[in-house]
Amino acid sequence: MGERKGTNKYYPPDYDPKYGGLNKFLGTHALRERARKIDKGIIIIRFEMPYNIWCEGCKNHIGMGVRYNAEKTKVGMYYTTPVYEFKMKCHLCDNHFVIRADPANLDYVIQSGARRQENRWDPTQNGQVVPETKETQKRLFDDQMYKLEHGTQDKNVSESVKPQLVKLFNRNEDAWADCYTANQKLRAQFRKQNCEIKAQKAKDGLLLKKSSLDIPLLEEKEEDKKMAHLLAMKPIRSVEENLEERRKMLLSESSLPTSNFSRKKESNAVKYLKSDRLSLGIVKKIVTEKDNVPKSSTELNTKDCAKRKISDCDTTTENKIIKTSLVGDYGSSDSD
Repeated sequence: MGERKGTNKYYPPDYDPKYGGLNKFLGTHALRERARKIDKGIIIIRFEMPYNIWCEGCKNHIGMGVRYNAEKTKVGMYYTTPVYEFKMKCHLCDNHFVIRADPANLDYVIQSGARRQENRWDPTQNGQVVPETKETQKRLFDDQMYKLEHGTQDKNVSESVKPQLVKLFNRNEDAWADCYTANQKLRAQFRKQNCEIKAQKAKDGLLLKKSSLDIPLLEEKEEDKKMAHLLAMKPIRSVEENLEERRKMLLSESSLPTSNFSRKKESNAVKYLKSDRLSLGIVKKIVTEKDNVPKSSTELNTKDCAKRKISDCDTTTENKIIKTSLVGDYGSSDSD
């Protein structure tokens, strides 16, 4: 309504035409509040966002076409075209961002406060029709031979993309031949997605209520599950203690096969290893073959038995050999 005040038809009784106009007579500007910084070279205009941006203050997305009251300032010239700069405040936070016009590239450049959402690509990579440059247009107008060659290239390109166009056309016809069925499938897919979203929201709500939290929950990932599982284990001992225990266990284990080894056999082997040389398998002949005359029981006195380290002396046997087998005793299951 401020713009209409300068264009109304009412003139007060004390109006003097010598002032040159009603605005000059009232001492106001035609733009009213939009020209409050006109002495600094700034005017307030309605600026429409030329593309999608991300605000660096609140990290929110601002879509293309959103309008703001922007401060318009002339900052330079590009040949004979003025270069303007627009400063505006984000409607979601207190951040200000500055956008400058770029007449050379027919675009706008963000100076500060925001960053552009990159949706640009090379149209030639997508098979789009690219307008000709001014140099090409001028050469097409002047050089007839180049125009003929350029036309031949265009025909070759159109012939090469015909199979792809036919496939796209057939696919479109197959997909939308029955509009009701296609719409029904699409709506069924949307209903399924909505049910999954509602179920997930209910699950998140129960978890937040149980934890007494009021924060938005992100989507659960496999890495988060693994990390939570590792944190929930709460190990009592450190890694060094576990390694030391494992080292002791390996040292205490026997190198023999476990199928034919037992604690009883181990104790039996230790007993044999601690015994004297005679019990380790050293053979000694008590009576040789040359001695044809057997010795009586009186001749084998206690001194001879003690000298030969024999606990039991049999006088009826002519040739007596004492043998011990460590391997046989160690491999047997009996202790004696």
